[in-house]
Amino acid sequence: MKQLKLGIIGLSEGNGHPYSWSAIFNGYDSKHMKDCPYQVIPEYLSKQIFPKDQVKGAKVTHIWTQDPKISKHVARASKIPFIVDHYLELIDKVDAVLLARDDPENHYKMSKPFIKKGIPIYIDKPLSTNIQEAKSILALEKYPGQIFTCSGLAHAKELSLTSSAQNKIGKIFHISAVVPKDWKKYSIHIIEPTLKILLNSNKNFLDYKITNTKISQTNTHKIVTFTWNNEITTTFSTLGNLKTPIEIHLYGEKGYKKLTFKDTFSAFKNSLQTFINIVLGKNPIQSHKFILKTIETIEQGFKNV
Repeated sequence: MKQLKLGIIGLSEGNGHPYSWSAIFNGYDSKHMKDCPYQVIPEYLSKQIFPKDQVKGAKVTHIWTQDPKISKHVARASKIPFIVDHYLELIDKVDAVLLARDDPENHYKMSKPFIKKGIPIYIDKPLSTNIQEAKSILALEKYPGQIFTCSGLAHAKELSLTSSAQNKIGKIFHISAVVPKDWKKYSIHIIEPTLKILLNSNKNFLDYKITNTKISQTNTHKIVTFTWNNEITTTFSTLGNLKTPIEIHLYGEKGYKKLTFKDTFSAFKNSLQTFINIVLGKNPIQSHKFILKTIETIEQGFKNV
């Protein structure tokens, strides 16, 4: 089977995904990767074995960023053979696109040309922070499963709940989750895995409504508590520059469980492999209903502020 050719689009401020995602597909050049402005990336890449640990079924062959110097450096560090002058040039050159930018205000504009051409696309988190815009993006799909979007942390095994752990804590009544940085870009990292846990424990959860929202915030952090159908509460905290682990605390009728995020490489690899498997018809497609539930939750966190 031939490998898919991927085009990657970057780079938004504070987001090194063009380096990391491309390397997870292609391997990397340690000489150039050591100068990556996000030092956590060469640190976790150095702990992997390439090519054994690469995503299977695709390679990143083309890159565009807003700065040719950045494009050149990413290409050298992550072994990308071709650089394009404009992201629309990717349309005739690749089989699928990675929109590796986490500035959601640009997602509709940048993804639309590829979606209209029928090209599969992975849109980095969050798809949008506005439910109506998210619906508009998803409505562009030419076929089911063309658009893939997620937080990589939703594919982190350590942030999922095993069936045995679920049985030990029993019915979940409260979840408290914390992540550094800001609500707009980073709340999705704890919202999505939390909603997956709730959905796995209650198949009707996607039909639940937020019945109450309480928001507390300072200039640097935000804490949002939601009540769902007057029976489940979730508290999501984004703590700015405070050095905090990414954690999810679950409280059930029979016990308590703490989940701590640890493995960035595996989370990203799992999400990227899931996208490729969907494109190749090996994995089931994402639920629009679930995607929209995560966006609705993010949007609610901006209310009454």
